[in-house]
Amino acid sequence: MTRILGVILAGGRATRMGGGDKGLLRLGDVTLLGHVRARLAPQCAELAINANGDPARFSDYGLPVLADTLPDYLGPLAGVLAGLEWAAEKGGDAIVTAAADTPFLPHDLVVRLSDAAARKKVPIALAASPDDAGSLRHHPTFGLWPVGLRQDLHAELSGGLRKIMLWAERHGTATALFASAPFDPFFNVNTPQDMVRANAILHGVSA
Repeated sequence: MTRILGVILAGGRATRMGGGDKGLLRLGDVTLLGHVRARLAPQCAELAINANGDPARFSDYGLPVLADTLPDYLGPLAGVLAGLEWAAEKGGDAIVTAAADTPFLPHDLVVRLSDAAARKKVPIALAASPDDAGSLRHHPTFGLWPVGLRQDLHAELSGGLRKIMLWAERHGTATALFASAPFDPFFNVNTPQDMVRANAILHGVSA
C-alpha cells in the first residue's frame, strides 16, 4: 500500500499582500493555513509545513516545519525537495503538496492525483482545472511526487532548474482534472481583493 504524506507549501513571500506569511491571515474564524490543514490532513498519512525562518510562528498547528534544504529562496521546487527528504525519513513513498493560500482545495485531492498517475503509469501527477475560457490550467503546486525522485530533484535544483512543470514533464506527468464550478477549488489568495472573494465563497457557497 502506497504511503503518501502531505506537505503544505508556505514559503511564498506574499509581496502582493504586503509581505509576511499569507497562510496566517484569517478567513472567517480560521487562518488560510488552518483551512488547508483541515482539508489535507485527513487525506495523508502525515502532514508537514514547508517554510523558512522561525518555525515557532507555526507552533499552533502542531505540525513539523520543514525548512528548504538548499540555500537561498529557490521557489516551490525547493519545498517539494524538502518534503521528499522528510518523507524519505518517515518511510513514505510519495508526497502530495498544496499551497498554503488555497483554503478550498479538494477533499479528494490525494486519491485523484494517485489515480491519475496510476492510470497513466507515470510517477508524477498534477492538478488542473478549466479557466474562465474553458482552457486547461495546471496547478503545479498541487502535485503527487515520488520519494524516489528526490536525488534527481536535488541535482536539478543545484544546477539552476526552477520551473516545476519543466522538471515534472521530464519524468512523465499525469493530469487530475477538477471542476471549476461553482468556484475553482485551487483559487488562491494573492491580494486583499482575493481575500474579499474568499470570504464571499466561504459564506455564500458550500465548500
